[in-house]
Amino acid sequence: MNIHLTKSQIGLDGVPAAETVLSHVDGERGELIIAGEHVGTLASQSSFEGVTARLWNGASKTSLSEANVRASLGAARERAFVRLPELLPATRGMGIVDGFRAAVAGLRAENGLEHEATIVGAFPVIAGALVRRAKGLEPVAPDPNASHAADTLRMLRGASPEPREVAALDAYFVTVCDHGMNASTFATRVVASTQADLFAAITAGYCALTGPLHGGAPEPVLEMLDAIGSSERVKPWVDAALARGERLMGFGHRVYRVRDPRADVLKAAIERLSADGADLPFAGEVEAYIRSALRKKNPDRPLETNVEFFTAILLDALAVPRQAFTPIFAAARAAGWTAHAREQQRTGRLIRPSSSYVGEMPKASGE
Repeated sequence: MNIHLTKSQIGLDGVPAAETVLSHVDGERGELIIAGEHVGTLASQSSFEGVTARLWNGASKTSLSEANVRASLGAARERAFVRLPELLPATRGMGIVDGFRAAVAGLRAENGLEHEATIVGAFPVIAGALVRRAKGLEPVAPDPNASHAADTLRMLRGASPEPREVAALDAYFVTVCDHGMNASTFATRVVASTQADLFAAITAGYCALTGPLHGGAPEPVLEMLDAIGSSERVKPWVDAALARGERLMGFGHRVYRVRDPRADVLKAAIERLSADGADLPFAGEVEAYIRSALRKKNPDRPLETNVEFFTAILLDALAVPRQAFTPIFAAARAAGWTAHAREQQRTGRLIRPSSSYVGEMPKASGE
């Protein structure tokens, strides 16, 4: 007998696939907890290295400190830079997003070294090299003594960033390092559940992140702001887009029924960075009008601002090229992916959901 599933059942909405100590998303309350703490608290009180230590400790029952992680990531960035001549040839002829995928797929285990650090340390090195190659420039060697956020900006630009720029990127890294059982994390855990190595699992996670329904919206947010252009065009542009049934980028989320808590964390980071060119007043005006228009269009379930809206503004203010938004997102999310992969391998089982067959059945003999 064929059993037809509802739309949410087909998408596995609300179906638990694992038990985790790493992060929890409450879409009804607009709450994100990472390793036992609210995301806003972490962003104001912890560094990316500190949050990464919490995630890795939870996944593997270790006792790493923030200093341990900072040192291991610094050393891993150095090792990744040495390996660039091996990794970059596979990226020839590719854009930054696809080239990053090809280079990540070339990462491999290093004897006696933590695979988690090898992966997370390599990501900004690869991203920086691809961004600079696109500009006709040579890659910049990492500084193992710098923070992960500071070195990421330095390798992208070829110059040391200002402290407030480092603080802004670090807040972004903390805010997006993990987010429950999202599509890329689920892909990572599925591959890890087969007992494939960590490198295969994380490559799968990045591939999932490149899809426009998951990690691909920040760049279109900037394209939308560019198209609107000025304050007097906000209302007519938005009204016309809604009349055409177009999706407004940076609004709505598959899980959150209220405002994405990460949006306010990043908005605060942008306000602290505003002297560096973040056009928050105009973006804020656009956001306010779109939220109002969406409430009028669907008062029972309006779409709220999501993390991608302010991600776009923050990364643009930090002069991160739009084509590099996805790899920079991955540089943060790799902390969560590696933790989820380890947790799945340690506590989980093979993830093997069933499907509901709705095709033709063979005819009974004699018919």
